[in-house]
Amino acid sequence: MLGAAARRIPVVIDGFISGAVALIATALSPILKDYLIAAHLSAEPGHRVLLEHLGLKPLLNLDMRLGEGTGAALGIFLAETATRILTEMATFTEAGVSEGEEGTIE
Repeated sequence: MLGAAARRIPVVIDGFISGAVALIATALSPILKDYLIAAHLSAEPGHRVLLEHLGLKPLLNLDMRLGEGTGAALGIFLAETATRILTEMATFTEAGVSEGEEGTIE
């Protein structure tokens, strides 16, 4: 996590164990917090407390608890999709879409 943040690479955390690691790592380097993405809220006791302490809002809440990285796989997909929308999607002007008289899209 610390190495990724040093290279300005986001880190998707998944579940209680990786949340606990993030908690320790942010104590060593608070800047890491800017690179953390909480994939989901685990059903494991204490995970919500960890995320709240880190100030992170989970992307998903699906009551997962298996610990196999399924939340991270979904979280990475959402983060990548959001990034592509922000960087690749055309604006209305670029796409040649205009608003009609009553604010409707034509």
